[in-house]
Amino acid sequence: MRMYTGLFTHDACMLHVTPEGHPEQATRLSAVLNALNKPEFEDLLYFTSKAAQLDSIYAVHPKTFIDFLHSSVPQNERLLSIDPDTYLSQGSWLAALHSSGAVIDAIDAVMARNITNAFCAIRPPGHHAEPTTSMGFCLWNHIAIGAHHARMKHDLQRVAIIDFDVHHGNGTQKICEKDPGLFYASVHEMPLYPGSGYPDEHGPWHQCLNIPLSPGSGSAEFRAAMKIIGQEIIHFAPEFLLISAGFDAHEKDPLATLNLRDDDFYWATNMLTDIASEICNGRIVSSLEGGYDESALASAVGSHVRALMHASSKETST
Repeated sequence: MRMYTGLFTHDACMLHVTPEGHPEQATRLSAVLNALNKPEFEDLLYFTSKAAQLDSIYAVHPKTFIDFLHSSVPQNERLLSIDPDTYLSQGSWLAALHSSGAVIDAIDAVMARNITNAFCAIRPPGHHAEPTTSMGFCLWNHIAIGAHHARMKHDLQRVAIIDFDVHHGNGTQKICEKDPGLFYASVHEMPLYPGSGYPDEHGPWHQCLNIPLSPGSGSAEFRAAMKIIGQEIIHFAPEFLLISAGFDAHEKDPLATLNLRDDDFYWATNMLTDIASEICNGRIVSSLEGGYDESALASAVGSHVRALMHASSKETST
């Protein structure tokens, strides 16, 4: 029986509000979902995500921190600034719960072999959120919550997170540094926010790999870095791959200066699905992070999901 790619999302992800002019707007998600509503994506299986259980979030972020965020959610239309870039609105709590829930639900569906792989169309993003700090548009860390869920619920010994957002995922790295069963690899622009991601940041068990790219770098540099990451993934031999899929390294993105194109995201995704097919039964869940030119974001996500679907079409259910 043919296998399929899942698309996990929830209308609540549109409820997170940021100030006018802020790069991270609900229209980003609308652009992504509209792009994936074209006929070429008709074989995507759509799933409405559940809200994550708080115990899953507490596995990564202390209860006191999450309770503080919950108690800080505005009860009207005003916005609360957590830092200069990060805001809470009345709908932020539900948006974040369903975003984490999408990653968790996708992992469960892949583990059950209901689908081959999945893309989570969610917001706000998560990879900058540290254990006790919301920052960089991120309230808490969905991909890390998913990784711990995979480890705890499905008894997986090794999970790898690959992050090709143009900004280093400082929060994901800090969380992975505490668990030798997690591998984190990032290719990102440097110098750039948040100022972390140097090559010597390798973690206590050498399970973190950072490959910074100089401003203005393009396809050749990106693909060379991803090949190195691919070799390290194979060496780590994970049982599941998670992707922090940011698309702000696109040449049209306003927040950075890398010069990637849609086919670079297809190529990188195809490389990762090939590795997953070889070492972990094709298990991949991808979660949306950055990408702030809506047209470029939509087309790049289309390339990314097209590669996931191509991998699914080669799989059969046993």
